[in-house]
Amino acid sequence: MSRVRVLVGTRKGAFILEADGKRQNWKVNGPFFAGWEIYHMKGSPVDPNRIFVSQTSGWFGQLIQRSDDGGKTWAVPGGTEPGQRGQRKGQSNKFAYDTAVAPLTTHQWYDGTQHPWEFKRVWHLEPSLTSPDVVYAGVEDAALFRSDDGGTSWKEMAGLRGHGTGPKWQPGAGGMGLHTIILDPSDVKRMYIAISAAGAFRTDDGGNTWKPINKGLRSQFLPDQDAEIGHCVHHIAMSAKKPGVLFMQKHWDVMRSDNAGDQWHEVSGNLPTDFGFVIDVHAHQPETIYVVPIKSDGEHYPPEGKLRVYRSKTGGNEWEALTNGLPQENCYVDILRDAMSVDSLDDSGIYFGTTGGQVYGSSNGGDSWQCIVHDLPAVLSVEAQTLR
Repeated sequence: MSRVRVLVGTRKGAFILEADGKRQNWKVNGPFFAGWEIYHMKGSPVDPNRIFVSQTSGWFGQLIQRSDDGGKTWAVPGGTEPGQRGQRKGQSNKFAYDTAVAPLTTHQWYDGTQHPWEFKRVWHLEPSLTSPDVVYAGVEDAALFRSDDGGTSWKEMAGLRGHGTGPKWQPGAGGMGLHTIILDPSDVKRMYIAISAAGAFRTDDGGNTWKPINKGLRSQFLPDQDAEIGHCVHHIAMSAKKPGVLFMQKHWDVMRSDNAGDQWHEVSGNLPTDFGFVIDVHAHQPETIYVVPIKSDGEHYPPEGKLRVYRSKTGGNEWEALTNGLPQENCYVDILRDAMSVDSLDDSGIYFGTTGGQVYGSSNGGDSWQCIVHDLPAVLSVEAQTLR
């Protein structure tokens, strides 16, 4: 029987939730790396036993951990000892910006001042769809890295920062992070990324060259509403069943593109607010999408204190509130950009985590929800794996 594994990264450690195909009775494993910020963890779609983790702290710096046995044991790739607690201050995996990108020694902040590129952390890890040893990393300050040896060594894909607009990128409220990486299952050379607050970008040649894909986006804080870059994109999602159709939750507005990002149009429809961070797509119904509206950019909690997931079965504009099993009063949590995921079982499961430490799951496409675990540290990321 198929099983589901849900990987949860939090402010103070990682947790692995496991259940059989019915997804009713869950086992909670962890915490792993207790006390560390786990920005993101994701399993390889090629090797079900391989999991990558972005582990960071202000004292020890950034580490990439890897498990090759489904999370039972961990090690820093290329290291000689298990990596539960990490390394001494000053040691880390080798992420270095490509110095050949000479024009991009600085980037611009909102006040117009120039600041040098500074590596802070890995926001997102995206394992390859075809090789267990290839994995991509989106970092802050925004850049894209690739490893071909299971995370042991990393090389910047410098074509992204070097394509021309890099010096104009600016940080969002949470920093200038490359937080979304999407690999196109129908075209091995096509990849999408998103940066806060620069926008979305696409490569069609495996990362050598990139183009901004932000036409149709409107951002109130930009003086030029047709600006090529500068939009605060919060998250992008795509269904493997319909590559080329993209959905975006940005800083205000839910957007859709039917041509691989060349043009976007708004699909916020009847949502109570079009501000939020997460967006995801049903595994088998590419027109069924999910968002969690947040009251505003200054008030990061659900409108009216009611935690509601909204679902559209028509690809946007027409939305229904999903509330069964979710708190409908006095709920003031946030749901961060990487904290929602779907599994690929026949009746696709939906999962999300909150800054209040709850992880909710639905085994029926969102019709009803159960709290799988509560009282965790604030949840930063949620990723579901289907194990067949």
